Amino acid sequence: MYVAVKGGEKAIANAHALLAKEGRGDERIPRIEHGAVGGQLAVLVARVMNEGSLYDPELAARAIVQAQGDVLEAVTLVRSYRTTLPRFGYTLPVDTAQLPPQRRVSATFKDLPGGQQLGATFDYTHRLFADRGSEGPVAAATNDDDEAMPRVADLLGTEALMEPERPEGFDDPEPADLTREPTIFPMSRAERLQALARGDEGFLLGLAYSTQRGFGRTHPFAGEIRVGEVEVEFDAPELGFAVPLGRVEVTECQMINQFTGNAETPAQFTRGYGLVFGRAERKAMSMSLVDRALRADELGERIVAPAQDEEFVIQHSDNVQATGFVEHLKLPHYVDFQAELGLVRKLNAERQEKA
Repeated sequence: MYVAVKGGEKAIANAHALLAKEGRGDERIPRIEHGAVGGQLAVLVARVMNEGSLYDPELAARAIVQAQGDVLEAVTLVRSYRTTLPRFGYTLPVDTAQLPPQRRVSATFKDLPGGQQLGATFDYTHRLFADRGSEGPVAAATNDDDEAMPRVADLLGTEALMEPERPEGFDDPEPADLTREPTIFPMSRAERLQALARGDEGFLLGLAYSTQRGFGRTHPFAGEIRVGEVEVEFDAPELGFAVPLGRVEVTECQMINQFTGNAETPAQFTRGYGLVFGRAERKAMSMSLVDRALRADELGERIVAPAQDEEFVIQHSDNVQATGFVEHLKLPHYVDFQAELGLVRKLNAERQEKA
């Protein structure tokens, strides 16, 4: 807090009042309600939910309005609110294999069982402003029936061309909860995926891009991207059965990467995985590329790029921590600076004496 600023608490109160006034904008224009944000800016809401580690579209929309569109401030609000919530237990793992997709595309096979399902996407539009009042592009689904949609990774698995999802003898320990326990390196893959899911989208996008430019051992193919709703069930031990809580919208990406094999392992493809809240394809794809890069040690590859360095990636992907460290520089550092200023003057004076 700027306790040293002239005026003290009064100056801070005035700063808050000015912020609210400027954030309101032209009062002749109706105020933006969080319901409009949630309905019309769903992609932005999904980002705030992911990085805030809380699935609540209404709350995320309120945070965006309160933060005046500052995504990182909205994420901070959501995370702060999340810490006040009681924890009653854990849900069962969601079954994305049964995810009925609103959108399902693959860059590996043209004719997929169940077909490609374009859904609502900007992928095939010109990058131009739409006419005023236009609703924007909506792509119709190509799969109008209930034909099964097996995963592309599972199709390759039947021919032993894809590494198994759970290797033989794989021990799947209960993953740590990164929101309640300190980060300890090296991390399990489940823990890394937690961190990536709540990591900053822009940072992960940059790392994912770096892997495609040679800074990481990846040659990726988008095996499958699905967007749809999955049912969440709460594990209630006292009842003896799982209780359905509702459905949440998620985006899942299975990235297929090349792998040549070795004396012990036959040539096969390897996996990169991403699963995030809401409609967030870019985040899910970036997450899956970085996930694969971080498996370098597990797959016996040399670690030569930033995206393959677990500690570098995880420690710098959290935008709330990054914001705190960067923006704290705006706070008073008078004593520190005066100490360094005095030291510089002393060193210069000694130098002049010697000269």
